[in-house]
Amino acid sequence: MKKINSFSFQGVNGAYSELAGKNLYPDAESYPCSTFEDMFEQVRNGNADAAMVPIENSLAGRVADTQRLIPESNLKITSEYFLEVNHNLMCIKGSKISDIKRIHSHEQGIAQCRNKIIKLKKEMVVEADTAGSAKLISEINNKEDAAIASELAANIYNLEILESNFQDLSNNVTRFLVMRNHLEDIDSSSDKIITTLVFNVRSIPAALYKCLGGFASNGVNITKLESYVHPQGFDVAQFYIDFEGHPDNPSVKLALEEMKFFCKHLKILGVYEKSSFRKK
Repeated sequence: MKKINSFSFQGVNGAYSELAGKNLYPDAESYPCSTFEDMFEQVRNGNADAAMVPIENSLAGRVADTQRLIPESNLKITSEYFLEVNHNLMCIKGSKISDIKRIHSHEQGIAQCRNKIIKLKKEMVVEADTAGSAKLISEINNKEDAAIASELAANIYNLEILESNFQDLSNNVTRFLVMRNHLEDIDSSSDKIITTLVFNVRSIPAALYKCLGGFASNGVNITKLESYVHPQGFDVAQFYIDFEGHPDNPSVKLALEEMKFFCKHLKILGVYEKSSFRKK
């Protein structure tokens, strides 16, 4: 596997996506991007070796923007990473919780800390991202404003953490996909492989049931299945699926061949090794 010397992420420095990338690739250079589209473009044009893509969170659910953009990114999923998120309530130095009137963060950060914010009777202010919220309150320098963000963001923007583990529930994990320009070579006989693909079904009765029937009859385990509206319109559903096994595995190959009879379109997005976090 080619070494990753740089990665792109959506947000400003201190974002959880940057933290995830630094955990995986401590020596890699990170490139902050204002949008997910730009994040993907940095990899396509060779400015970054990989993109750190948040796909779902155990408390707040899927990250809709990335799931919509991934199929058209022309990048491939080469690995996954699970980040155990520790939200921190932070403010300018010298502030107390009693001083705070407004708490800023990304909508996911707000959602994951909602009950605690309500209990504190503070106003919730949705911002573009968590680290951007930390940067904002450091710039406005007002004791009445606080942010929910990572410890990395607090260090970067010289903020004081009033409370760590600020999320409502302790089991707060975000799954990231590492996406690159090409798939990596991987042992097709391994039992530790995840394949990700998207597909559209034909307009016939029970098409989805028939698409998935081959997975059951061939003993292939589906670990994730989601649907969302295709850009073509509300009457066209696109399905996103993760399953265990390599496309060249005989059982998987049979399941996919059966699936193709009932699909209008099928596209493999990634073939990669399962994260060891899945065993926890």
